[in-house]
Amino acid sequence: MNFFYNILTHNIYKIFELIILSSIVPYIVLVMKLFNLIIPVLLLVCSYCIIIYVIEHKNIIYEFKKIFNIDIKVLVKIILRWMFASFLLFLITFYFFNDKFFMIQNNRPEILWKIMILYPIFSALPQEFIFCKFFFYRYKSIFKSDNNLVISSALFFSITHILFLNFIAPILSFIGGLLFANTYNKHRSLLLVSIEHGLYGNTLFFIGLGWYFWGGSLNY
Repeated sequence: MNFFYNILTHNIYKIFELIILSSIVPYIVLVMKLFNLIIPVLLLVCSYCIIIYVIEHKNIIYEFKKIFNIDIKVLVKIILRWMFASFLLFLITFYFFNDKFFMIQNNRPEILWKIMILYPIFSALPQEFIFCKFFFYRYKSIFKSDNNLVISSALFFSITHILFLNFIAPILSFIGGLLFANTYNKHRSLLLVSIEHGLYGNTLFFIGLGWYFWGGSLNY
């Protein structure tokens, strides 16, 4: 058991693990055209991360209780920042990506409410567990400082979005990744950063830029 644990916690294993999770898995999804299975694949990756996290924590009940820690004042600031950013994204989409503006409302309005409800739960939450809670704990021994962890989290978060074969998804993912990782670094709340991610993700889908983050960008 100790031998197995030592392998799992070795930095060489962690480096290979990070490469597989952030690069090889998305590459397999792209090559095998598994775009309809993106959420199941994401949940599978998240399940692996949860298992590793549980193995490495003795007081796992306490750790998972901390998931629900949230500061209302911080949440209000996040919502105000999101409202301002959403207004800017609205203008950018209208003037520079007008062909995508309100794409879902114009083509598939019946799925919009499903996205608004399901995206924060089945996409934003598992992504933030992987790239914040798991990432900051698991790869601390590799990247050392919190600043390095914030930048690295955003970078690898961006890399996973290269599979959509457009420059918008990785760029927005890097910017969003910096925002989310910085929020987690300051407050260490998975719930808080997942809410933030869900808000921005829903905004992108609502205004039309979500097209770049799904199979639509690949004509799939």
